[in-house]
Amino acid sequence: MLVFIFQQCLKTLALPIYVLALFGLWDPICKRLFPFIMKNFSRVYNKTMHREKETLFKNMKDFADTSGKLRLLEIGVGTGTNFQFYPPNSHVTCIDYNPNFKNILLGSMAQNTHLQFEDFVVASAENMSSVSDNSVDVVVATLLLCSVDSPQAALKEILRVLRPGGAYLFMEHVAAGKSTWISFWQQVCNPTWRCVADGCTLLREPWKDLEKTGFSKLNWQHTTGPLILGVVRPNIYGYAVK
Repeated sequence: MLVFIFQQCLKTLALPIYVLALFGLWDPICKRLFPFIMKNFSRVYNKTMHREKETLFKNMKDFADTSGKLRLLEIGVGTGTNFQFYPPNSHVTCIDYNPNFKNILLGSMAQNTHLQFEDFVVASAENMSSVSDNSVDVVVATLLLCSVDSPQAALKEILRVLRPGGAYLFMEHVAAGKSTWISFWQQVCNPTWRCVADGCTLLREPWKDLEKTGFSKLNWQHTTGPLILGVVRPNIYGYAVK
């Protein structure tokens, strides 16, 4: 009951957004604003999670072919904040469902001249038909599974495009442990958060989907994200091998 009361208070504060959404006007506005919101959020997130990202990405070159070329696919690429962690001779294909990220992304590409950028594809993680089976050495996705319609379908697509022995590197904010204050506020904020944050949900437990996907090896651990946004502080990061 207390969660419901606080949810309604928050919805009242966000009433103009809900009215716009009712008439189908909020989604296009949100998709245009969201890249600029993420540009600022990503700076804070990268600063807080720098050590974890360095740990996560440090062995990427081990998955390159004999010539040193690494075929890398980043899904939900957003503003390109992961580019700085990729090794030289990475040939990067970028996928995002929101085409409005492209202009900011081009700036990030220009700053990371150690990488070879192949393409920017507008597509959902659940339907990456432009990417061939078994064609990618490494898939990277950070803060992705919170906003896809179907985590199971997205992970199935990731498994499909990876070559045998290829790796999926991930970092996600997740649902907090039950009966904690963070869990309480996640439940309160989730309906409005999803509306404001372009479909992102605070209540997913992606490790459960990862464990069911069929990777030959899976390794992940919990960590803590930026204090400035308490409801997205619980995080996991790790890797899975096809």
